[in-house]
Amino acid sequence: MSSVKGFTLELSQIEFVGQGLVRPECVVAERDGTLWASDARGIATRIGPGGAQELLGPEVGEPNGMAMDRQGNLIVATMSGGKVYKLYRDGRSEVLLDSIEGKPLGAVNFCFIDSRDRLYISVLTRHVPSWWDAVVGNVVDGYILLIDDKGPRIVADNISMTNEVRLDPAGRFLYAVETVPGRLIRFPVRPDGSLGDREPFGPESLGVGGFIDGIAFDADGNLWAAVVCRNSLAVIFPDGSHQFVFEDPRPEILEVMSRKLKDGTIEPSDLGACAGSTLQLPTSITFGGPDLRTVYMGSLAMSRLITFRSPVAGLPLAHWR
Repeated sequence: MSSVKGFTLELSQIEFVGQGLVRPECVVAERDGTLWASDARGIATRIGPGGAQELLGPEVGEPNGMAMDRQGNLIVATMSGGKVYKLYRDGRSEVLLDSIEGKPLGAVNFCFIDSRDRLYISVLTRHVPSWWDAVVGNVVDGYILLIDDKGPRIVADNISMTNEVRLDPAGRFLYAVETVPGRLIRFPVRPDGSLGDREPFGPESLGVGGFIDGIAFDADGNLWAAVVCRNSLAVIFPDGSHQFVFEDPRPEILEVMSRKLKDGTIEPSDLGACAGSTLQLPTSITFGGPDLRTVYMGSLAMSRLITFRSPVAGLPLAHWR
């Protein structure tokens, strides 16, 4: 039986797919080999099994995390745009949500659909369009929304830079990333989809500049985490221990960035300077292919997607179960 324990990759073993993508933060993989990457030139680019690409949707303001619904349409979060869009497979798009409780959503980061078609949406900060101001000011005002047959409602609040959210294989906990300071939390999921009290999970730190971005579960219940500024990928085991699959960090730059983050002088260029020699700011993770063992990762700075083979299968999209 294959295991991810001890699994590592040399940077030379990593391959790339796609071309000309702009800020492909998130990737969704279908089993037939079709890939969907968020793309700042529109909403998303579809990459066919043979490599043909098609850009879909109008410019919406930093399209970010995406989920695929039961009909194969994408639900897309937009950061500076501050809205949630539905992108149909034929390229049509519409605004699904742009406010909650009479107020703008903020910097919408990620969307996740569970096996009961409930939609969880993470919001990095209520600051929009300049969400970077919240990073500089260390503002803790992120939250998680739930949309179900009762409509949209906030189910968790006061989160530090809420990034991706995922359910574990058993559906017992919703895991969430607090990108700054770089840690994971989880919430028990009640029968109605609402969330219980948060609790910490995993390591206190993944190193200097160990800011987690995207996460994904494999079929064994291990949580894979993209560590954006360290250009790395970690696997966090159910007992909270972890290992790195690969790393491409720039230690001196990370030290400078961490100091500037603490004194409130950090700038977007400091983030960009962290890009590695081979990998540049990897973000989201998804498992694809017929056996769900092909890993695809998005990036903040690259024009292609990262890909490699995993020794274990990942969890499928909810509507594939």
